[in-house]
Amino acid sequence: MTAYLHAIGTAVPPHDIHAAFIGWAHARLPERERRLFDRMAARAGIGHRWSVLPDTGGSPVDPGGFYADEPHPGTAARMRHYAEAAPTLALQAIDDLARQVPLGPITHLVVASCTGFVAPGIDQIIAARLGLAPSVERLLVGFMGCYAAVAALRSARHIVRSQPDARVLVVTVELSTLHLQAIDAIEPLLAMLQFGDGAAAALVTAEPHGFAIERPFATTLPVSADLIRWDITDTGFAMHLSGEVPGRIATALADPALVETLTGGAAPDGWAVHAGGRSILDAVEQALGLPADALDHSRAVLAANGNMSSATLMFVLARVLAGPPVEHGVALAFGPGLAAEGFGFRSAP
Repeated sequence: MTAYLHAIGTAVPPHDIHAAFIGWAHARLPERERRLFDRMAARAGIGHRWSVLPDTGGSPVDPGGFYADEPHPGTAARMRHYAEAAPTLALQAIDDLARQVPLGPITHLVVASCTGFVAPGIDQIIAARLGLAPSVERLLVGFMGCYAAVAALRSARHIVRSQPDARVLVVTVELSTLHLQAIDAIEPLLAMLQFGDGAAAALVTAEPHGFAIERPFATTLPVSADLIRWDITDTGFAMHLSGEVPGRIATALADPALVETLTGGAAPDGWAVHAGGRSILDAVEQALGLPADALDHSRAVLAANGNMSSATLMFVLARVLAGPPVEHGVALAFGPGLAAEGFGFRSAP
């Protein structure tokens, strides 16, 4: 039994906060580090990042904005925003999906999110707002970070393979901008420079349409556990993204055994790589010897949206899905651990 990803709907909030963040971060640094930060920001390959936080006529860091005063609001205030905004943004992505394909009677709901907590869970809130039957089976994939979309789609694949009549709605929603940290150090500011908000939704069934989800894979890179992590603090979730990550990924991808695991021994004609940052995409491209245009979809998503954690890979897959047919594709994402997870895919006959 083969599971098929029919289509992907996407949504981002209306407030572009990228330029405002750059100005705010620049002002926090001493002169020498400002020049380095400005160079890194210019090279990041990001043009826009979107936030659920209202701009109050300016941005969240301007007077009257959510982050106008220090200390910044605590985790409870941020989670109140999450409980309200995350389901709303997720439903916008589901609406976009429904404009592409008929959803039909949903039997399973799989939701991935690592930027907030609420109970009843976001899966229950989404199910209720969609009017799904109470019998719909739900799965919430939490705090897995950027590769959580892989875990969500992999779970949908397992469900369809065990229950051929299943219609699985997969949702990823991340509100990374709820976790700005009042830090004056360049490395965490460069990490925060990457992240924005976004949501995506996909339909997975056994009916041939879109992409077949094929062999999944997962691995954890050795001696790398602290390179990507979220720390829960009294003022939100603090992201740690080490500058060592691209080099560690490149080293790992130099291992023929790992490349064999990723590609299944075939030559891929389609790549959907999580747009975790320009340096990460460069590391993947160079380590695997990919053509210069192989990661164009990933770079386009990075430019338009930044890194939206688990939603990012779904945005990339949506672009690949809209392009020419793929005979042997590879979806790949990296996240906390440092782990690499993914799956093969191909266009439906």
